Amino acid sequence: MANKPLTGLAARLLTDQLMGESAIHQAQAAASREQKPLARYLLEQKLVDAKVLMLASAEDLGLPAFDLAAFDMEHVARDVVPEKLIRKHNVLPLIKRGSHLFVAIDDPSNHQGLDEIRFNTGLTIHSVMAESAMLARTIEKMLDDVGQSFSDLEEDELGDLEGLEVSAVDDDLDDVRGGGEDDTPVVKFVNKMLLMAIKGGASDLHFEPYEKAYRVRFRTDGVLNEVTRPPVSLGPRIASRLKIMSAMDISERRKPQDGRIKMKLSKSKAIDFRVNTLPTLWGEKIVLRILDSSSAKMGIDALGYEEDQKAMYMEALAQPQGMILVTGPTGSGKTVSLYTGLNILNTTERNISTAEDPVEINLEGINQVNVNPKQGMDFSQALRAFLRQDPDVIMVGEIRDLETASIAVKAAQTGHLVLSTLHTNSAADTLTRLQNMGIPSFNIATSVSLIIAQRLARRLCKCKVKVDIPQETLIEEGFTEAQAAEAEIYGPKGCDICNNGYKGRVGIYEVVAITPGMQQIIMAEGNSLEISQKAQEEGFNNLRQSGLLKALQGVTSLEEVNRVTRD
Repeated sequence: MANKPLTGLAARLLTDQLMGESAIHQAQAAASREQKPLARYLLEQKLVDAKVLMLASAEDLGLPAFDLAAFDMEHVARDVVPEKLIRKHNVLPLIKRGSHLFVAIDDPSNHQGLDEIRFNTGLTIHSVMAESAMLARTIEKMLDDVGQSFSDLEEDELGDLEGLEVSAVDDDLDDVRGGGEDDTPVVKFVNKMLLMAIKGGASDLHFEPYEKAYRVRFRTDGVLNEVTRPPVSLGPRIASRLKIMSAMDISERRKPQDGRIKMKLSKSKAIDFRVNTLPTLWGEKIVLRILDSSSAKMGIDALGYEEDQKAMYMEALAQPQGMILVTGPTGSGKTVSLYTGLNILNTTERNISTAEDPVEINLEGINQVNVNPKQGMDFSQALRAFLRQDPDVIMVGEIRDLETASIAVKAAQTGHLVLSTLHTNSAADTLTRLQNMGIPSFNIATSVSLIIAQRLARRLCKCKVKVDIPQETLIEEGFTEAQAAEAEIYGPKGCDICNNGYKGRVGIYEVVAITPGMQQIIMAEGNSLEISQKAQEEGFNNLRQSGLLKALQGVTSLEEVNRVTRD
């Protein structure tokens, strides 16, 4: 019986002299018996080179030939086609433009698969031909990247995760979450992120949704770094998981919410997270602040005060009355400085009350109050209540207005020790800020006893290296001639245990005690420049000078001092 005339791909193979006619007919018969497309059979039997077969198929069908090796995987349309359809039909979604989706295939005869994808996505599908082996590798790479954050957790990390306890998780969590094994990787992923942040010494975690990406960043040593990019499609499930852990309303996605998570690392160690959600254009951004109670109990020696500065702080804390103000921008460590002072004062003989927005770290033996302006409990209301509670020490989270400032000043003048914060850049600016609020100069001069302005600088790792800086440059930076002549300045190097040469942070402080000379300038309503000049005459180092001392001691780098102390 004569063989039928060759058509389609078979004819192309014969025309291009890739196979003989007899061999093609045998391959067609074998493919038919195995119920496989001819191209698939030829590839499996390695009868034709994969790339040559792809080009022949593309030319025969009039489809573009596509080189996946030159394709940037950052642009792949990851979340358009479900994983099960990608695996089932060996199709790689490439680019989505409006209602059109371009996909790479190796079997153009699979019309059923393309129809299924078209129906599932509601998009117009455009096919391009790709080499089969390269297509399979690229699909696996894409799916591995998608699952990497969830499925490929290391065994030692899984062991750590199994020991975690989260206090806000309900017994009926599976019912709330939707149940099913599909969510288990999300649970593990979120726990892994929390654990990584704790181990890495991060202060904040950012979970951020965007149109074509989902990003997780940690703030470590004051600097944000990207950690991972899970699939965009999993963003809502990550947000729901975090909201459940924080005891938030998971159905509310249009308003910001606040919550807390307590994670037990061991019987004696627990870490609190303050959680806030923010509705954005592409979903809910969630930020977690790590509240490690051990940071409030590290002791004053660990904060980085110079000996004379520490002595002034301790002397002010020992006074029965007066006001200690800690100032600096957000994230400069003001809360830790205040909590350290409160821990020193926290004895059975003292009644200590704090008004905070919100309470970040629980301190046993201290009466802590959450400020809630919506319910009529603002800082001034809390202060009034404290004064009727027989207080010895009062801490106000922040002086924001004239009313709060007036009550705090009166408390400091009537036998109470008051600790608080202001958002100003220097000690002198703090005094003029109180004047601008409307506090009489006489009251400021007689109530404020100590001002601490501070910043946090990254601490150099042990891998630090000495850097050669000309003496003239050091003098221009602010070192004295004597300091510049003997200075040994170090810079970051980088090793396996640090972040680009830095590990941890250290405080840089301007500690100014209000002397009689300063009181005269304040009562004469002198400006911040006059107060700063007087502080220099009295021998108090400003922030810049304190930072340069840290560089001389090899604690931090000159670049880091410039970063945190330059205006």
